[in-house]
Amino acid sequence: MIKERTILGIDPGTNLLGFGIVRVDAAGKPHYVDMGVLDLRRVDDIYEKLRIIFDKVCALCDLHHPGDLAIESPFYGRNAQVIFKLGRAQGAAMTAALTHDVDVYEYAPRKAKQAICGNGAASKEQVALMVEKTLEIDIDPSHLDATDALAIAMCHFYELSSPLAGKASGGSWEKFIAANPDRVK
Repeated sequence: MIKERTILGIDPGTNLLGFGIVRVDAAGKPHYVDMGVLDLRRVDDIYEKLRIIFDKVCALCDLHHPGDLAIESPFYGRNAQVIFKLGRAQGAAMTAALTHDVDVYEYAPRKAKQAICGNGAASKEQVALMVEKTLEIDIDPSHLDATDALAIAMCHFYELSSPLAGKASGGSWEKFIAANPDRVK
């Protein structure tokens, strides 16, 4: 069982940045706290966008005192510039969390979708529906970046509550066996 904690999930972006906060109670059950979208589409200067992202994540850390930041790792698409922009947004959010002594964890988009929906290729709408059902909340369909962030936070919760958590990073059987030779006959 995992200890009480607050998890801040971030779906990074330089135009739309989603955030979601989940609090895990003493019984190890996750509860919805907050979610939203930081809309930066009207900000032209990339460095101003990064400052706003940093400030927003700092404000979320000050308000909710998360112990962990779960953030979506950038993935390579057709345009290399996109990954650079996502990496900058991710770096601003990570730096803000680190300045508040928050531990940082990265998850690939497919891993979060797999953890939430059982399908690494699930659509944003499918992810939103499963997050809504799991956390027993109603979600505005215009907040899909926020539900992605909640999915990242829930993915981290599932990683922490896994029987392999802390035993072998990555959760593979090979790593588990290597870390626990006394448990293998």
